[in-house]
This record gives sequence, C-alpha cells and structure tokens, in this order.
Amino acid sequence: MGLALTNKTIDKYFGFLRRLDNGSKKRLIISLTKSIEDKKNSEINLRDLSGAWEDSRDSDEIIKDIRNSRVEKQDNIEF
Repeated sequence: MGLALTNKTIDKYFGFLRRLDNGSKKRLIISLTKSIEDKKNSEINLRDLSGAWEDSRDSDEIIKDIRNSRVEKQDNIEF
C-alpha cells in the first residue's frame, strides 16, 4: 500500500508541476504510469510470507546463543 494524498495536497503538487516544461511532464507521466504497472505485477501473496522459524536448536540453546553473542558497550572513547 502506498501513501494516499488528499485533494488539497495534490493541488499543491500540481501547482508546482504545472510550471514544468512539456518534456519533463511527459517523463513524469511515464514514470508514474510505470510505477502503477509495476505494482500490479508485483502483488505479494501473504501465504508466501508466513512460516515457522526453522532451526535444529531448542529454545534454550537459541536463548543461550543470543546472550553469548551480546557485546559490551565501552564508553571509553579517546580522541
């Protein structure tokens, strides 16, 4: 999902964009059109994003690994 603009905001953008030369306007139209077409072709199936964590370790081993991988912060900064 993208950012939705109000009509007032769109009018503000258009006020700026109307001053562009015709070539720039055409390139902008082409870019916007491509971005719409790309989104149509790149729909995401939410089922592809789901799944369980796969690991051969049990939860206690994972927690131990996480704790052991922590790094102590050192406040000793010398210039």
